[in-house]
Amino acid sequence: VQLQASGGGLAQAGGSLRLSCVASANIERFDTVAWHRQAPGKLREVVAGITLGNTNYLDSVKGRFSIARDNAKNTLTLQMNSLKPEDTAVYYCNARLGVREWWGQGTQVTVSS
Repeated sequence: VQLQASGGGLAQAGGSLRLSCVASANIERFDTVAWHRQAPGKLREVVAGITLGNTNYLDSVKGRFSIARDNAKNTLTLQMNSLKPEDTAVYYCNARLGVREWWGQGTQVTVSS
C-alpha cells in the first residue's frame, strides 16, 4: 500500500489549507485512517482520525480542522481552517489494518504570524 500526501505549503495565521492523501488500495479496507503531525523538537501526534466510522480530533484543532474520507477516490483529506503558527509541522497520513500500518511521505505546513 502506498499513501501519497499533498497540499501542504505556507499560510498566514487565520488562513486555510487542504491536505490530501491518495491511497493505492481501497481505503475502505483500513480500520483507521488518520493525519498525524510532527513539529521540530516534538513528538509526532495524531491530529485527526477515522476509526470504524468514528471521527476524533486533537483538542487543539477541534472546530478548526475537518477530516474526511472519499471511498470512491481512495482519498483522505484534512481541511484546516483558522490556522495558527503552532500548527506548523510536517503532516503525515496514516492507515492501519490490524497490526499493519502505512505512512505517507509527509507534507510541510508552515503558518506565519
